[in-house]
Amino acid sequence: MAERLLADLPQLKAAIAQRLMAEQPVYGRLPAEQLEHDVSRVTEQSIRGIAQSLRTGRPLEPQWRAYQRASAARRAEEGVPIEAVIDAYYLGAQVCVDFLARYLPPAQVGTAYRTLLTGLRVTVSEVTAGYLEERQAQAGESDAARHTMLSALLTGTDIHTAARHTGTALPPAYLVLALAIGTHRDELREDVDTAVAARRKIRRIRAELDRRTGRPVLAQLTATEGLALLPRTGADADADADHRAWLDAAMEDLGRAARAPLTAGAALCTPDRVPDAVRVATEVRDTAVVFQRPPGAYLLDDLLIEHQLTRPGAARDHLADLLVPIADNPDLLPTLRLYLQSNLNRREVAAQQHVHPNTVDYRIRRIAALTGLNPAEHGDRIKLSAALAALDTRRLEHAVL
Repeated sequence: MAERLLADLPQLKAAIAQRLMAEQPVYGRLPAEQLEHDVSRVTEQSIRGIAQSLRTGRPLEPQWRAYQRASAARRAEEGVPIEAVIDAYYLGAQVCVDFLARYLPPAQVGTAYRTLLTGLRVTVSEVTAGYLEERQAQAGESDAARHTMLSALLTGTDIHTAARHTGTALPPAYLVLALAIGTHRDELREDVDTAVAARRKIRRIRAELDRRTGRPVLAQLTATEGLALLPRTGADADADADHRAWLDAAMEDLGRAARAPLTAGAALCTPDRVPDAVRVATEVRDTAVVFQRPPGAYLLDDLLIEHQLTRPGAARDHLADLLVPIADNPDLLPTLRLYLQSNLNRREVAAQQHVHPNTVDYRIRRIAALTGLNPAEHGDRIKLSAALAALDTRRLEHAVL
């Protein structure tokens, strides 16, 4: 059997190459030089390894395994998918068995088949190891380059030098996303490792960011928040319709990938203005969270008044102090919040709080008596809405501290 394989080695190589290009299109797209030299050599060495196993009855020796591992590493470097690499070995073995079956009795074909399966078990192990080692090395280099570039952009220090060193092509603009990442249902289950569920959520978000932009995105992500710089082709105004539509579609896809609610503050900027854009996007995100806006993306223009109301200062402190008389009341403050959100609809508030509408009326009168502000009066209503925003922001800051 071994002698027959070696005697017809050129024909077998040609048959395997033909099958590879027909059944694995990725090989058909490789340069001719690579097919004629590297891939052809690997095929020949593999057939010689099979012949040796048939002759000795033993698995492939270490030098054959090392050759296969090195070959798989080269395929990983070239970007050939691992499934195509592994399939090539199975396809080659099948061609060899079919070839031997034409000349040998069934008993000997069975022996050849068992020998090839034993060799394939060793081969696939070596090929997988060599391929993954190379990909991990590539990933390590890529991660280091991304970290270097992201750090330079976030600090605004010599970004063009960092781009040259990392081989990064700076886009005309970045759409900066400051994300608030909600909880996936698996993170709440007692029978699930919540850390694993969180990592899977992060991995899905990162994969969708890369898919959406067609390149690895510069991003920092945790289970609860994140920052991503999405390359864009132009830095026009934030309100530009194309950017807005693209942003909304991207957020919808990200939320679907995360399978959790996502709220983002967004800002468009040129690469040299990333630090300022990150600050604005983060403030917009925090404002959206404080005001309990629904999941989605928000630009500064979407929350101008709310954003200004939450800025630190004497005015904000004074506004928050207006609600001190009811701040710790478990009934009055929630009632005020719902009353304002429902446009003073007492029946809607009563339904949400599972109380009688008269109870809502009583609580509103108590709020007016304790704060001196009547939600039914237009001017007082504006002041109470601003006071709620100021109080929520102050509480959030104290919770963080």
